[in-house]
Amino acid sequence: MARSGAPASTDRGEPERRPAGRLEDIIERLDSGQAELRETLDLVSGGKQLIEFCKSELDSVSGELRELKLDELIASLDTASAEQAEERDSESP
Repeated sequence: MARSGAPASTDRGEPERRPAGRLEDIIERLDSGQAELRETLDLVSGGKQLIEFCKSELDSVSGELRELKLDELIASLDTASAEQAEERDSESP
């Protein structure tokens, strides 16, 4: 089943393909030179929607990765701070 916001497959007999795979199909069809004008316009429009969807997915994942790195940085700083405190405590008379 397609995620919300993902362009729907135009061929109901074919299982839902990933957006990148559908983009490849569109490019192959356009490169073949066999598409009529109307089909070409539809393919370009569909390709644009898929590109926008892929960009939003990449932006979302990128944001999640930044959050993960920030969480890792905080954990690393907390660990370093705790180690420094232990060292100070062990050096105290």
